[in-house]
Amino acid sequence: MPARRVENGEIEAKLGLELGWIERRTGIRARYWAEEGDTLTGLAAEAGEAALADAGIARSDVALTLLATSTPDRLLPPSAPLLAHRLGLIHSGAIDLAGACSGFLYALTLADGFVRSQGRPVLVVAANILSRRINPAERASAVLFADAAGAVLVAPSGDPETGVIGVDLACDGSGYDLISISAGGSNRPFSPDFAAEEFLMTMRDGREVFSRAVDMMTRCASRALAAAGMRPTDVSRFVPHQANVRIFDAVCNQLGIDRSRTVRTIEEHGNSSAATIPLSLSVAHGASPFVSGEKLLLTAAGAGLVGGAVVFGV
Repeated sequence: MPARRVENGEIEAKLGLELGWIERRTGIRARYWAEEGDTLTGLAAEAGEAALADAGIARSDVALTLLATSTPDRLLPPSAPLLAHRLGLIHSGAIDLAGACSGFLYALTLADGFVRSQGRPVLVVAANILSRRINPAERASAVLFADAAGAVLVAPSGDPETGVIGVDLACDGSGYDLISISAGGSNRPFSPDFAAEEFLMTMRDGREVFSRAVDMMTRCASRALAAAGMRPTDVSRFVPHQANVRIFDAVCNQLGIDRSRTVRTIEEHGNSSAATIPLSLSVAHGASPFVSGEKLLLTAAGAGLVGGAVVFGV
């Protein structure tokens, strides 16, 4: 995470909200925001360094670097080649993946397939600096989003019960504009006539986002579990995208997973989009290390609408 910790009171004062409003509705107490000089690739490199050190795999062995982000340093070129360069991954390909909140799950799924077919390790990093895309006057998004990075190193294994053992990916383009940044792409390139707010994130209908996210995460998780030949009671730890505590509690209830199995980092870290799941994996592993045989259920849904779920064997 960046160094700057932002508590709810600071945001509530700016928006004229009563003290405690944000935590009651989202479960968030604090989040981290980048400061001047912080860069997306800098944040991603810190997470990548931590994952490489934890894995103990030589940098020269990493064959591919996947960076899931919605906030690259520049529109062009992609940020992943610079990330690989900073990490000294001299034999690695590198590419950005723009999957919004589900980006890490898509990157993990692609990484798993590459490792199984090529027999070489892949570094997956998810990172975002969303504080620079927040509209500070819009309550729906200003209270939620955070900056963070997380990373995993996916390597070959002879055990068929490790890695991705069940997956389901989904999209629903009918919700394309529910969360968006309307200007800056090729459809509406920069113009001095545009208002500044058009280059910032907006959430058009929070209630609809909530209901669609719960539905998509639940359906994808059910199908991923079925693909793995598992029941919800077989899940060792449930690691959802940390969008809103009420969303993943609702998913737990619909799946029949005991809430005590849910990894929760939203309280102190907020919603950093694609970065929330690998960040949560790191926090959970630090508190209680993963052990061989655990089965993790990961699920997310976000802008697009794009979602998915992965059952991952440790």
